[in-house]
Amino acid sequence: MKKILTAILILSGIYTTALAQAPNNGEFGINVGLNTSSVQYSGTGENSDYKVGVNFGISGEYYFSDRWGVKAKVIYDQKGWGNGFIQLEDGTEIDGVNYHLNYFTVPIMANWHFGRKRNWYLDFGPYVGFLASANESSNSADIKPLFTSTDVGIAFGLGVKVPVSRTASMCFECEGHGGLNNVFKDSDGTFQNIRSSFNVGLLFPIGK
Repeated sequence: MKKILTAILILSGIYTTALAQAPNNGEFGINVGLNTSSVQYSGTGENSDYKVGVNFGISGEYYFSDRWGVKAKVIYDQKGWGNGFIQLEDGTEIDGVNYHLNYFTVPIMANWHFGRKRNWYLDFGPYVGFLASANESSNSADIKPLFTSTDVGIAFGLGVKVPVSRTASMCFECEGHGGLNNVFKDSDGTFQNIRSSFNVGLLFPIGK
């Protein structure tokens, strides 16, 4: 946890410095959210049971105009799924396994601001997640070697900003991630991450 917080603080400083030098307006944010995640199996198109987790991170946006910007995030993201199974080396299959996958996720998104006061926004773009840890609930074993090190997909979200002072706004957003690659290194089919979340955060304008 200390390493996670340290990484977020360092990246927070990088974002703040970069946006402060921008010739146009920018915005820096911090957020926390509640996740529901699962995987979709390509063989059947069916989803696994959902697992609840959390996410928290930072964001930075550069405005090209009053309607468009580009936003980047760095998120500590809990994904995974419930009621899965694991097969032991002797062939024994254990059912009812909950998988816990923790990622550092970096989405880069176009952000469209709309509404009379431009306080609503819709963002979309690619993301890449770097696997930090993986374990399963039956014995909390480290199963990270079974999984691919990156999760690549599409991120999208819808949110609204509510001013709370001259220098800060609260944001409320619904966000989704759809994975495109297989989370397992070796499997009979493709298992793709699916994650949705509801996030709350604070946004601070930065720029000259």
